[in-house]
Amino acid sequence: MLHALKYEGARDVGIEIGKLYGRELMQSDVFASSERIVPVPLHPEKQRIRGFNQSEIFARGISESIPGIQYSNAVERAIPTSSQTRKSRFERWKNVETVFQPGPDSASIAGKKVLLVDDVVTTGATLESCAAVLLRNGATSVCIACIAAATI
Repeated sequence: MLHALKYEGARDVGIEIGKLYGRELMQSDVFASSERIVPVPLHPEKQRIRGFNQSEIFARGISESIPGIQYSNAVERAIPTSSQTRKSRFERWKNVETVFQPGPDSASIAGKKVLLVDDVVTTGATLESCAAVLLRNGATSVCIACIAAATI
């Protein structure tokens, strides 16, 4: 299903998975108390080529299932990076270490509990880098929700 979303453009699949996942997250006080939902961003050029950001699709589905959570573009990817797919753990961390910066909605997370959403977590390097930007810009906490986990 992830492959269909990410590489075949099946956005409806991503929304539905997000809705289902959001219902599951509502069972946890930690996730249910999140006030902002932030997807891991793609670089604008990559998003233009793909036509959408799969993490944003999941985030929108999740937000439909968690009452009161507001969507926010609080982080943006300022530097394009090569694919993480064939990189080692250390190479992945170095690849994303400084590519994220505050996004256009960064002020909206100040003093808020943030739910950071990504499609697949492997080493956590991308999520760590995004979470650091959110925390530096005033988020009180960052919870992470990923649809799948990969191994390297």
